[in-house]
Amino acid sequence: MLIPLAAAVLLLGVAVAQTPPHPSPVPRPVMPEAPVPPPPVVDGESWVLMDYATGQILASRNPDERRAPASLTKVMTDYVVSAEIANGRIHLTDPVLISEHAWRGGGAGTDGSTSFLKLNSRVPLQDLLKGMIIQSGNDAAIALAEHTAGSEGSFADLMNAYAKQLGMVNTHYSNASGYPVADHYSTARDIAILSRALIHDFPADYAISAIKQFEWNGIKQGNRNTLLWRDPSVDGIKTGHTEAAGYCLDASAKQGNERMIAVVMGASTDKARADSAMALLNYGFRFYETHKLYDASKPLATPRLWKGVADQLPIGVAENVLVTVKRGEYDKLKASMDIPATLIAPFKKGQQVGTLRVTLAGQPVQTVPLIALSDAPPGGFFSRLWDSILLWFHSSKGGTEKAAGTS
Repeated sequence: MLIPLAAAVLLLGVAVAQTPPHPSPVPRPVMPEAPVPPPPVVDGESWVLMDYATGQILASRNPDERRAPASLTKVMTDYVVSAEIANGRIHLTDPVLISEHAWRGGGAGTDGSTSFLKLNSRVPLQDLLKGMIIQSGNDAAIALAEHTAGSEGSFADLMNAYAKQLGMVNTHYSNASGYPVADHYSTARDIAILSRALIHDFPADYAISAIKQFEWNGIKQGNRNTLLWRDPSVDGIKTGHTEAAGYCLDASAKQGNERMIAVVMGASTDKARADSAMALLNYGFRFYETHKLYDASKPLATPRLWKGVADQLPIGVAENVLVTVKRGEYDKLKASMDIPATLIAPFKKGQQVGTLRVTLAGQPVQTVPLIALSDAPPGGFFSRLWDSILLWFHSSKGGTEKAAGTS
């Protein structure tokens, strides 16, 4: 059976149970169970609330509905440019040519947002990033795309390659700016996945989205994310609007060690998207909490190892195991480890040995591979022969003992 997470973890099919290191909850008086209300009413056709640390979706509506993303597209443009900078293919100091395509397709003569870049001028790449992220300049986005990949079309191919790499399964890009065209779509869930990756992979670049205004070519423009002025915990990330997309907002905020991401697509007004995103962020901070259950590379179990140099195999997880749950539900988490009854050397460090499962009220919360924490080479001829004899007697008894402390 499963037992409370704070007490122990069940090893299925293993003779010796280990109690993994785990922070016990602080004792508190018994109180009536506090209900968690449903998510706030959101003005939007689709939306999600994601916990940043775990990537768990805490609340949503139509999270996988494909919609025109408008300028939320520029979050991926930002990600691709940042990744190419990290790979050394382009540089923040590069002078970027403002082509006729960038000028005509996203410049002052269009009805979209622009950074007012001059035709045939050269602008430092780092300033174009600010123009795209803060001012939502379409001309800046196109110029960045052309400089990065040679053409906007080739850049869109890069965008789609990175989207696939990040697991954005319901997204396809056709341009760098978000200009409405056929076969250009994304979802609230995919944009949240992308936003989490941007914050994690390129924090210095993400920080640009917290800048409230930027001046270029003598024109000062404010960041369209009005939540930056409303709540100091909000530090990003991007707005978007077209007639087809409605009003969209991809927002993130950090309070203490907790960070939330809210994506609202298809809201009716600028104010409605901001109010809805803020309500979602507040809901997440108020009613959810994230816990670290197990540390990476620390043994959760040391089951018997047969035919190896060592007679035990330390088993753990490759990365810290985090879960996000409603406040007050931490004590209800349960966990089990599925490990084969017989482990026979050799094993390589990092090789999957079993699976850690964390559940809440019988529903899966986390499923994580259990790996060997060290190499386990085979033993010598005589030790392997002796273990073969012991294994024969062991198996003839009809299986293994039950894990300690379980029934």
